[in-house]
Amino acid sequence: MKFNVGGIDRILRIVVGLALIGLAVTGTVGVWGWIGVVPLLTGTFKFCPAYAILGMGTCPTHK
Repeated sequence: MKFNVGGIDRILRIVVGLALIGLAVTGTVGVWGWIGVVPLLTGTFKFCPAYAILGMGTCPTHK
């Protein structure tokens, strides 16, 4: 598994993921807020399966 998520993309994924999970925990949004687990994990592991399928990436080592 090669890294394909880098820098700002990674930070944004983690922040958005945590925000969605926080909103789901507080009941502000419905159960769909738990979808925040996906960007949180892709940011944490620096790997996005969608990027791999599309053959793209934002990590400097991807190029």
